[in-house]
Amino acid sequence: MDKDIKNKIRVLANKYADNLKIKVDQRVEDMQLDNKDHYLVYRVLGVTDQEGDLVDLYQNKGRFLYKYAGSFLEEAATICFIHKFGENDAKKVKIDNTLGIRPKQYEIDCLVNSKDAHEIKWRDATTDGDHITKEHNRIQVIKKAGYKPIRVMFFYPNRSQAIRIQKTLETLYHGIGGDYYYGNSAWNYVESYTGVDLKTILEEIATENLENGNND
Repeated sequence: MDKDIKNKIRVLANKYADNLKIKVDQRVEDMQLDNKDHYLVYRVLGVTDQEGDLVDLYQNKGRFLYKYAGSFLEEAATICFIHKFGENDAKKVKIDNTLGIRPKQYEIDCLVNSKDAHEIKWRDATTDGDHITKEHNRIQVIKKAGYKPIRVMFFYPNRSQAIRIQKTLETLYHGIGGDYYYGNSAWNYVESYTGVDLKTILEEIATENLENGNND
């Protein structure tokens, strides 16, 4: 495996891990001064103050973790595209919304060769029906601009309503002439498209972190 690309992703992972720790540590410190009057309702519902502390703590940690996980995997995948095609032909771009006034522009996570418009998601567990309408509008604008909408989502949701949303989105993408990859097909797509086995790189980094005690 190309050591250069793995090193780039390792550096990126370290940056995100460090920033995540800083954010979480700061939030934990701030929470020490939080008002806990709402624990009254926790106790009414049979949750102790100690359990309430843990619930609030991990709820806050979870928000940061989901945000950083999504941003990291999007950027890691983009590094793979850039590794193959170069920064000029693989980049984030914004295009005007030609079918409405809100939003004024749509962002394409990684446009390759001014042709393939990649939407990169680590996972999408939304159950909001409006999400379908918004995504439909977005890919119509992308198609009208002359690009091919391609959705790459590495992890599929577990809940039935979220799965139904994703199946509808898959139908929309295929109906407009785009592609939709999720789970193993997403990892395989990135590898076949860029020549980089991103999943193996991440697995190796995760294993190294465990061996070095970085996941304590």
